[in-house]
Amino acid sequence: MTTKRAVKAVIPAAGLATRFLPATKAVPKELLPVVDRPVLQYIVEEAAAAGITDVLLVTGRGKTAMVDHFDRRPDVEARLEEKGDQKRLAAVRRSSELADIYTVRQGEALGLGHAVGTAASHVGDNAFAVLLGDEFVEEDKPLLPAMLDLQEKTGGIVLAFMEVAPHETSRYGIASVRTTDDPDVVEVTGLVEKPSPEEAPSNLAVLGRYVLPGSIFDVIADTKPGNGGEIQLTDAMATMLADGVPVHGIVYRGHRYDTGMPLGYLQAVVQLAVQREDLGEEFRAWLTEFVGGWKG
Repeated sequence: MTTKRAVKAVIPAAGLATRFLPATKAVPKELLPVVDRPVLQYIVEEAAAAGITDVLLVTGRGKTAMVDHFDRRPDVEARLEEKGDQKRLAAVRRSSELADIYTVRQGEALGLGHAVGTAASHVGDNAFAVLLGDEFVEEDKPLLPAMLDLQEKTGGIVLAFMEVAPHETSRYGIASVRTTDDPDVVEVTGLVEKPSPEEAPSNLAVLGRYVLPGSIFDVIADTKPGNGGEIQLTDAMATMLADGVPVHGIVYRGHRYDTGMPLGYLQAVVQLAVQREDLGEEFRAWLTEFVGGWKG
C-alpha cells in the first residue's frame, strides 16, 4: 500500500499556557526562548528539515507574535548589516526562510482534536503531519522523516512513541502494540488515554508527533467531547483504528525536549546550552561550579 507523501504540517498553538503565567500573559509560550531561539522555531526547523515547508499554525487570542517571528524585519537586518554582524543577520533571516507560514484561528480551546480539525480547509484530502507546539527532538536524531516514509508506505496513521517508566503511564496516551520485523516499528492495536500503571497495556507513550490521513477530518467532525469535555484527537484515531484504518508507530530512541511545563522547559534550556559550541564550554564550567557550591 502506498499513499501520497505528506507535505504540510499543522502546529496546534492556541493554548493559554497557564503553567507559565504570568510570563505568558502577553508572550506566547511557543516564543519562550531556548537559549536564543524560541521553542516554535525549533519545531518549524524540524518540519523544514524533513522536507515540509507548508506550515499551518493553529492560533488563538494574543498569539499574533508567533506569525511575526517568521516575518521579515528589514530594519533589524539593515542594522545588523551596517554593524557587519553577518552571523546574527543570517540567523534573523533564517527564521523567515524556513517555511511558508499560514494561520487559522481556533476560537475556543475545545481540545487537540478540535484544533487539528480547524486545519481541514488548508490541508484538504492529503496526509499531513501534526507537531505539538511544546516539544521537539534532537536535531541530529530526527524523527519526522521516518514517520513520513512509513506513512507513505502504509497509509493510515503513523504515531511516535517513547518508552516511559511504569509510574509515568498516567501522564500519557499509551498504546497496545504488535511487533514487526523492524524493532523500531510497531503495529498499534489500541490506544488508552492516561492509564494507571496497573491498566497500561505497554510502556509506549504517544509523543507529540503524528502523521494523519486527510480522512481524519470527517471523523473529528463526528467525534463527541470526551475527557475534560474536549474533542480528543486520541478518540478520533481510536475510531479510525476500530474501522480498520492501519495505525503504526515508530519508537523514538533519541532525546525529546518537553517544554510544556516549567521544569521541562528549564531542562531543555540547560541541555541545549551545554551543547553549544559558542558558549557550552564556559557554561558547563559555571554550571559545575554552581552545582558544586549549592547550599540549598
